[in-house]
Amino acid sequence: MPSPFEPPPIDPPPSGRYDLRVLLTRRGMAAGAVIGGVVVAMVAGFAWAGGFLTPGRLDQTRLIAGFEAANGAHPGFRRNHAKGVCLSGWFDSNGAAAALSKAQVFRPGRVAVFGRFALAGGMPRTADKPATVRSMALNFTLPDGEIWRSGMNDIPVFPVRDARGFYEQLVAATPDPKTGKPDPAALQAFLKRHPESVKATALIKAAPFSSGFADARYNGLDAFFFVNKAGVKTPVRWAMVPVDAFAPAAKTAPEDKNFLFAALTKRLAAGPAQWHLIITVGKPGDPTNDATLPWPADRQTIDAGVLTVAAVEAEAAGNCRDTNFDPTMLPAGIQPSDDPLLSARSAAYSVSFTRRAGEPKTPSAYQPPHGA
Repeated sequence: MPSPFEPPPIDPPPSGRYDLRVLLTRRGMAAGAVIGGVVVAMVAGFAWAGGFLTPGRLDQTRLIAGFEAANGAHPGFRRNHAKGVCLSGWFDSNGAAAALSKAQVFRPGRVAVFGRFALAGGMPRTADKPATVRSMALNFTLPDGEIWRSGMNDIPVFPVRDARGFYEQLVAATPDPKTGKPDPAALQAFLKRHPESVKATALIKAAPFSSGFADARYNGLDAFFFVNKAGVKTPVRWAMVPVDAFAPAAKTAPEDKNFLFAALTKRLAAGPAQWHLIITVGKPGDPTNDATLPWPADRQTIDAGVLTVAAVEAEAAGNCRDTNFDPTMLPAGIQPSDDPLLSARSAAYSVSFTRRAGEPKTPSAYQPPHGA
């Protein structure tokens, strides 16, 4: 599922000096995939989540080999959500979430935002498809020098519960060299071992895809805790809900292999696109450690403000290309939950980022017009 996701970028703090402890602990990971007919390409990215497991049982080298067996080797690109463009804009907070979180981002006012729209999967030159999982990754730069990063996907739940599920799903979904497709028996065996994935996949398949990036809802999927000034912790999930009216995805893909990105560029040429940041407030008993389970639909929601995306540009040095949208990079007032996927994402991306940073870079498949 947003994700997609790599290890932390080395962003200079306001002082211009680096804190080694911060650089070592702020790590991220790639997310998301769907079994059986829903974007098998996304499955490979889940493998990265397994990097934190016991080295004797499952190490990073095995995961990388498995990931590249599924998607091929693409030096310089993210191992998941490889095809994407950078975005720039701002977030206007209305102050409605300030009672739950002391994070400065929720005080009334505007903060700068940059980020990335991308497709799930590890192939940077893949053709856009109407039913491809899409992601929105964001970096909120706060006035006090803190940073909030979030990786979100346009699916309602995560298809696996933990890192072991990631790895087993990757193995099951790896194409057979003889047929070019996953072994149906292996997929069925995986689903038999993971009934939670069967339920999650059904929810994902039941949620229709939107026509493009601008009218998609992007869900954070994992649970977090908001902490207010009094120290009260509240379980939450969040989503970016589009202002643009939903339109269903086309049944067949146009000839343009980059039609989703081209449509986004055309949409932004007509004016900024916007999303409402909707916070869902959990109650005691709502699962915070299992992203395959949705919360009840009657939970309280808070409209915390509006994200405005004004422009997109091709990935290059100095913009979103070399940023890790680690969902555990959080400001004071937001804390990770006990969801095991969060620590998994943080652990595996450190290796991914290190490798990507040392590899030669080539242009992305889609190059929007300058200033689009």
